[in-house]
Amino acid sequence: MTFVVTEQCIKCKYTDCVEVCPVDCFYEGPNFLVIHPDECIDCALCEPECPVNAIYADDELPDQYQNFLDINQRLAQQWPNINVIKDAPADAKQWEGVANKLPLLEEQWPEKS
Repeated sequence: MTFVVTEQCIKCKYTDCVEVCPVDCFYEGPNFLVIHPDECIDCALCEPECPVNAIYADDELPDQYQNFLDINQRLAQQWPNINVIKDAPADAKQWEGVANKLPLLEEQWPEKS
């Protein structure tokens, strides 16, 4: 079993969850976090730390978020590991509870100039 980060995290990207993870299985994208399913040890420490309730056990994943299991798997292969808490985006509060944020998911980090 693994835990899965879902749509509620998009544009909020609070990192309270990464600080409690004993195996550092979180990966960071531009506006979203994911959990590497092959690294997660099912300790459940991250789930209660998420202030927007974006983390679910895979066997409790609501139907509308089933695709996030694949999204977490795929993006964890591409993004850098994160294991320290960071400040949330400045506009994170205004994105809390907003539905249908999947089209806003940024998969690529902006090019540095």
